[in-house]
Amino acid sequence: MTEKSLFAGFGGQGIVSLGQIWVYCAMKEGKNVTFFPFYGAEKRGGIARAGVIVSDEEIASPLVTIPDSALVMNPESLPLCEGILKQGGILLINSSLVKEEPKRTDLKVTRIDLQGIAEKIGHSRIANMVALGVMAKLTGALSINAIEPILKNFFSADKHKFVPMNVAAIQAGFEAVK
Repeated sequence: MTEKSLFAGFGGQGIVSLGQIWVYCAMKEGKNVTFFPFYGAEKRGGIARAGVIVSDEEIASPLVTIPDSALVMNPESLPLCEGILKQGGILLINSSLVKEEPKRTDLKVTRIDLQGIAEKIGHSRIANMVALGVMAKLTGALSINAIEPILKNFFSADKHKFVPMNVAAIQAGFEAVK
């Protein structure tokens, strides 16, 4: 199994953090991973992308040029993601912010109100964790069964108070896929 994913949005949506946590979870499952972030110089609001690969086999290149799956967190990311996604690829759209439909008809499109789910759990800033749960379910690349200890290892001790909310967000995302 090899899953190449592209996460895209704007700075402040936790795209880079999502990519880091995604590959950290996969590493803890004993998989090979690559993480290739890209973000603009702006502190918030600029472009943010993360290309991640999770594989049971060795990975030849860290670049995600033709992703199997993509997450679109903001409207500006839709043309990029649908333009490079492989034929029949998985496209997760944050319906809270992205109202436009993709032009391609050969994609497996899932629209979920990631911000709305995050707000119900505690804060819109955890929409990236909701997305992690959705992407884990859609791609099958990650198991989220033992996510809490993984998050406790990932986050510094002063952030551990947020782990239960992040776990709830990931689980809610996983369960939001029908």
